[in-house]
Amino acid sequence: MNTFKHTLLHTLCLFAVLISGRSSFAQAQKAPAYPLITHDPYFSIWSTTDGLTSSVTKHWTGANQSLTGLIKVDGKIFNFLGKSEVAYQTILPSSEENAYPSKFVEENPGEGWQDPGFNDSGWKNGKGSFGSEKGAGTSWTSKDLWVRRKFTVGALDLNELFLKIYHDDNAEVYLNGQKIYSHVGWNNKIEYKDVDALVRKAIKKGENVLAVHIANTAGGQWLDAGLVQEKPAQSAGAIQNAKQTGVKVTATQTICEFTCGKVNLTLTFTSPLLMDDLDLLSRPVSYISYKIRSTDKAVHDVSVYLGASTDIAVNTPAQEVNVQKYSGNQLSVLKAGTQAQPVLQKKGDDLRIDWGYMYVAAPAASGVKQYVSTPQNAVPLFASNTQGPASVKENKHLVLNTILPFGKVGAAAKEQFIMLAYDDLWSLQYFGQNLRPWWNQDGTKSIEKELAAAASDYKSIISKCVAFDKTLYSEAVKAGGTKYADLCVIGYRQSIAAHKLVKSPQGDILFLSKENFSNGSINTVDVTYPSAPLFLVYNPDLLKGMLNGIFYYSESGRWTKPFPAHDLGTYPLANGQTYGEDMPVEESGNMIILTAAIAKAEGNAQYAKKHWETLSVWANFLLKEGFDPANQLCTDDFAGHMARNANLSVKAIVALGSYAMLADQLGEKETAGKFRNSAKEMVAKWQQLADDGDHYTLAFEKKGTWSQKYNLVWDRLLSLNLFPAEVYSKEVNYYLKKQNTYGLPLDSRKSYTKSDWVLWTSVLADNQRDFEAIMNPMYKYATETSSRVPISDWHETTNGRMVGFQARSVVGGYYIKMLEGKLLK
Repeated sequence: MNTFKHTLLHTLCLFAVLISGRSSFAQAQKAPAYPLITHDPYFSIWSTTDGLTSSVTKHWTGANQSLTGLIKVDGKIFNFLGKSEVAYQTILPSSEENAYPSKFVEENPGEGWQDPGFNDSGWKNGKGSFGSEKGAGTSWTSKDLWVRRKFTVGALDLNELFLKIYHDDNAEVYLNGQKIYSHVGWNNKIEYKDVDALVRKAIKKGENVLAVHIANTAGGQWLDAGLVQEKPAQSAGAIQNAKQTGVKVTATQTICEFTCGKVNLTLTFTSPLLMDDLDLLSRPVSYISYKIRSTDKAVHDVSVYLGASTDIAVNTPAQEVNVQKYSGNQLSVLKAGTQAQPVLQKKGDDLRIDWGYMYVAAPAASGVKQYVSTPQNAVPLFASNTQGPASVKENKHLVLNTILPFGKVGAAAKEQFIMLAYDDLWSLQYFGQNLRPWWNQDGTKSIEKELAAAASDYKSIISKCVAFDKTLYSEAVKAGGTKYADLCVIGYRQSIAAHKLVKSPQGDILFLSKENFSNGSINTVDVTYPSAPLFLVYNPDLLKGMLNGIFYYSESGRWTKPFPAHDLGTYPLANGQTYGEDMPVEESGNMIILTAAIAKAEGNAQYAKKHWETLSVWANFLLKEGFDPANQLCTDDFAGHMARNANLSVKAIVALGSYAMLADQLGEKETAGKFRNSAKEMVAKWQQLADDGDHYTLAFEKKGTWSQKYNLVWDRLLSLNLFPAEVYSKEVNYYLKKQNTYGLPLDSRKSYTKSDWVLWTSVLADNQRDFEAIMNPMYKYATETSSRVPISDWHETTNGRMVGFQARSVVGGYYIKMLEGKLLK
């Protein structure tokens, strides 16, 4: 397309935006999940429904981390945030309540083992839970386990009944000889299974027997089970749901509009993740702002309530917590954290933080009232205008309650805010050394002072966030249109909050990702690679923080292979690679390409110079092994091993060209010439081996296959010009024929895709029309998917449902089109 036509098309696209009623300052109005509090992999709370009152707010893992919001207008109460959690009463305890006595055997006990009258006198005595991991009441390491528990029920006037169970692996559960649950597989955590109808048929007054058989098929093993009934909610009088009239997601804010009787409420969640200020970016304080005005010109008496569950500070609700109420620095503060404080004692994926402390704080001058209560008492106390108790006897699953009195509210809006914060004390372990968060890297600061500064700077910080959000959206619209801009907004907080910012003992920035909803790896190189565009656009120093640990791992002598490690460990312990297999070509290519991208963004190769010896080792490895890759994994490891991977070969070629670019910038002209010539020679061979007529193959000489060649994007963005234009046009034209309703499949093997890679592939197009044709289905997916989680980057293109992965940093890759504008301007 010639320049005039391209300019005309872009102008018409912008005009269409304007006449459709959406300005460049409009923002996303629909998302798979809505970010509320987003700071790091542990401090991350979301709403998973379009209506804020339709679901309990959750941590990105899916565990409840309840935030509840109510407004009282002239005595009438409206709910505008969160759904009440279901509370349970124990009938038969799991080990979360206490270690329970059980009978068990590990060899088949024969027929009738599950029946009430079965003779289990020869069985062993043990205490639940059972498992192979530390913390089990009874060690169990064999393949099978049979467990029997007797318990007494006094009366049968029971509420809805649930089986409370954590099983790894296959489980079948019987009550008085009748099967009430079975599942092949595992659930990895306590879950409540609705078995009401089956239990009611089996349960009886007097003695009952719960019997479980579990079979371990692979890996770890665990069994913990009990029975509970739903606890009736305590009456809080008539509470109506406020009418939600709008929602808007910007880069740093989620803004919801409500009608609450005769007042309007604007509720804004702000996590000020501004990447040009690392101290602010690292400060673990979010704002919840309330702006209220009358809609009928009359004056109304208004107060607002926030309830924050102490589950925000625990891994499981059964953990005991300490709570504290105090004041200082002109703030009223509630604080909660586990009694045990097991600092950095757990690692893995489906985990929440259970050390450090959560804080709910508000300016004392607002007349704020705060109290601690059980969930059952929290709202009734607000409804009845009753002063909360000075203390509570319970020490699990509590609520930190805050009431803001607005007084008389008329047509002029009144605004107040509450701060929600988390001080993790120690954030990560890095090669055996515990590291504090960036904001308190030398241990001289306190969260109280950070809260005070956040309160004092409230207006200026909100102003900066609003200005940044408008600029980001405007630039995203200019780069790719409104649908593209909405995707960028959806990915912004998610990508940043999947990292933790600390300083290494060597004084370097470390911005380490958690591979969320995957395997929990920390600082995975092939997660950094797709995430990089966002950080290249807004602060390349943060990308350096994503590479520094991998460079250090090799340069310290801890990692001795001639290619980079896959990761630094399992979050939050960065003590060395824990992934079971290397990705030699993948990670070598990623590290070299991203180092070159930093040089392109900064206009110099000083960062590469610092690590030149290591980069040279990796480049020489690729020179020998990169062009025609052996059978190995690449970043799309879920698709399995593959030899002669054409897209992986592209990565190796582009990495060699990138290394040549860096060598040239550093004055090593001979090295630059050698590697660039080698890369060019490889391109010619690549075209021959991957050729399949109107497209290029998935693997060399494997006709009838195809794949997205998303790695080509760096050839364009770094101005390497290794691959001829016909490769780009041939691939893009072929992709346009292969799209499904929700996008372009990753390759010819399956119909699923990766939305980050699709966005990269869209940038291979040389015109806006083709870019939008590939990009738009990703917007359709994001706004129509039935998978209500922080957006999954791995979905099925035929139905828009999540296949795996959620809340991952790789959605930073959506910024690739904006990066194109920055690097090629």
